[in-house]
Amino acid sequence: MRNRAYIFGIFLTLILSAQAVRADEIKESIERGDQAFSLGQFERAIFEYQSALSSPGPHISRMHYNIGVCQYKLGRLQEAVDAYRQAIKLRNRQYPAASYALGIALQDLGEKREAIEVFSEAVEASGGKHAEALFELGLESQKEGENHLAVTFYQRAIAQSKDRIPACHNNLGVILATLGRMDEAMREFEIALKISKGKFNEARENITRCRDLISGASAPLLAAFITSESLVRE
Repeated sequence: MRNRAYIFGIFLTLILSAQAVRADEIKESIERGDQAFSLGQFERAIFEYQSALSSPGPHISRMHYNIGVCQYKLGRLQEAVDAYRQAIKLRNRQYPAASYALGIALQDLGEKREAIEVFSEAVEASGGKHAEALFELGLESQKEGENHLAVTFYQRAIAQSKDRIPACHNNLGVILATLGRMDEAMREFEIALKISKGKFNEARENITRCRDLISGASAPLLAAFITSESLVRE
């Protein structure tokens, strides 16, 4: 009995050791994938992330997400969508980052309705804290002329992001300008420009439009605020 117990103990040790070796291999594959990604070597990164998929574990959903990001960077939108869907499925639809990324890819594919659904899913799965998804919902609402709803989403995005998305203020400014509230619109554009440290060209152009309107120019400039070019994602 003592010998059998000893042999069983050795067997367990060998199994645990093999698992430890495999865990190290997975970790190394992920690290190589991350390094390749940081260097813009997306094909190499995909290879390494796929290697990490060869063994089960909690890392699997993240690998599918990482592969999706790489595929998106390579312009393979459908492949990216498939990878994001798999990542989300493995986490029982509780993967806000993957849902948001899926929404962006679907937008690029022209699948607007489904994009809105997954942006909403990202917000819900994050407990209402996913600022970027809130912004996208605001943008889509604004494009549909649902300005009241858009304002709500933008304000929520501002609060959740601690005011780090300049486009929220720019697009709020567009809404205010179309309502003829030029002074308020100007303030929003100025905030957008300040947050972006002067790099937000659309906000700068909108400030110029506002100044022209306030100084007496009218209809043609006001129409410029209504065009889709005035609405920006970033």
